[in-house]
Amino acid sequence: MAARRSHGASSWSGLLFIAPFLLCYLVLLAWPLLHGLWLSLHAIDLLSNLGRWVGAVNFVDLLQDEMFVRSAGNTVLFAALCTPAMVITGLALALALNRPGRATAILRGVFFGAGVLSVTIVTLVWRLVLMPERGMLANFAHGVGLDSGAPLTNEWLALPMVALATVWWGIGMPMMLFLASLQQIPQDVYEAAALDNTSRWRSFRHITLPAIRHSVVLVAVTQLIAQLQVFGQVQLLTQGGPNNSTRSLVMFVYEAMFEQWQLGYAAAGAQALFLLMLVGMSLQGWLERRAGKVSS
Repeated sequence: MAARRSHGASSWSGLLFIAPFLLCYLVLLAWPLLHGLWLSLHAIDLLSNLGRWVGAVNFVDLLQDEMFVRSAGNTVLFAALCTPAMVITGLALALALNRPGRATAILRGVFFGAGVLSVTIVTLVWRLVLMPERGMLANFAHGVGLDSGAPLTNEWLALPMVALATVWWGIGMPMMLFLASLQQIPQDVYEAAALDNTSRWRSFRHITLPAIRHSVVLVAVTQLIAQLQVFGQVQLLTQGGPNNSTRSLVMFVYEAMFEQWQLGYAAAGAQALFLLMLVGMSLQGWLERRAGKVSS
């Protein structure tokens, strides 16, 4: 009897420990997701706050909406530009700064420091760089006798410029994650490879990369998911232009919700964005399993 009471008390204490997390999960994640799914299947009347069931009509309309298709394509392209750049540049910086010294510590702080800035400050800095005629890039181009152009008003250059600003802003965290992984590799492994006259490239390929493969997958997938949610940079740098060449899915959802007041339609767009992120999360599991098979 006493043992049964003790077991019951321990079960209740365990539930009490997980109750705060469970409450946050239900309120901040599960409920918004389910409510968004409900909204996407209804046409919402803002005056009465009642929903009229329309089924998959909102999703069918999305697929026929050229603006949605353009926004989805821009979002995927933006993620495709930023994610490899984040991984490659972050790893290169980590390899270069993975050594003791005051100078490397200062440089780590410099590269990581940009990440603590708000998106407003970042876009202001890059506006000063890319501003036509009076920007830093324009002044440099005029100084060497070149046509400065206006990258943010060019359909082909605007999205890469936003991606460049995003990489500059967010490179600190991938660099630090790679640094943490590199510092976990035993140095005697490199010393043994040096005794065998192994080149730096072969050491990197056969020692470093296998040792940090999980960090590579983690950085790639987290950056992919983060860049699919791009909003602030394009809103403040280009307002989705020129000619909707930088309009993102989040901007599409924002405008449908707060400018056109189409709550059900906006919720359907948000569900489409969620599916894209779900594909990214599934990709992480597949890459982890593939990396495990290769290493074994």
